Amino acid sequence: MEMNEVQAIDCSLQPHYTNGEMMKHHFKFTEFQTMSKTTFAGVMKRMQLKPGEEWKVAGGMCKSSLEEVLAEMDQVAVEKVVMCAQKIWSQRDHALMVDYKIEVVADIVKKARGKVVGAASYNPFRIQESLEEITAAVKEHGFKYVWFHPISFGMRPDDRRCYPLYAKCLELGIPVGMQVGHSAETLTSEPGHPMTVDNVAIEFPELKIVLTHTGYPWIDEWCSMIWRHPNVFGMLNAYFPSAYEPATLKFINSARGRDKVVSGSHAYGIARWKKEFLDLPITDEAKKKILRDNALKVFGL
Repeated sequence: MEMNEVQAIDCSLQPHYTNGEMMKHHFKFTEFQTMSKTTFAGVMKRMQLKPGEEWKVAGGMCKSSLEEVLAEMDQVAVEKVVMCAQKIWSQRDHALMVDYKIEVVADIVKKARGKVVGAASYNPFRIQESLEEITAAVKEHGFKYVWFHPISFGMRPDDRRCYPLYAKCLELGIPVGMQVGHSAETLTSEPGHPMTVDNVAIEFPELKIVLTHTGYPWIDEWCSMIWRHPNVFGMLNAYFPSAYEPATLKFINSARGRDKVVSGSHAYGIARWKKEFLDLPITDEAKKKILRDNALKVFGL
């Protein structure tokens, strides 16, 4: 399949992809600093980065402006990206180490001429404030999704503090996504086990739930959740497609998986993400569904 044969939807892009220097703030926190020495150790060495330049392991993959991002999208036939105003908690420093405001994403959405779809986030330590922000994001700015990071807050998705979010998303008619699997940052892994979403899917059967980050290392459990529950979907992001596990490829190429999974670059490079995805040893039918058709269905685009 050629690059321009399918107008893809990148379902995982962060605001810092429009300006890599935004990452400087995140790398002030212990979890990001540690990640640069472990998960991104090879990148650090290859780029010959010095102390204080750790942010470049991620920021260096980004562009310097929204216009550059839009040009890249046009070049590789990516019609839309879903961009999230993320909130991620530092367990070590007890503060939000990532806290993109909805106004920042709303401004990007406005300037992107229909190419960026806004997504809000959730802080379970500030429930009422978060719900008000999500409502405003959807009703005032047209956001179509909420993604949150229960792992960093040290709580399972079926924790009672997350349930107001699910009720709100159901009320607003939008899907909710969450990271499952372990985290690249040094954060508690147990809350990221995919099966922790089982109760949520059972108790909110009409709510569309997106399990992001491939579920690694619990790939079989991730697959199980997706095919068992009608409204549970998976997202392939935070890993380059060339690094997908054999079990992941088998699932997304099967009748059980190809209709239930979406994908995204996760700000690691839109062009590289799409090229590597098209190079995967799966059918063209699966590629088209995962790169575009399923996203249209999940996000109501």
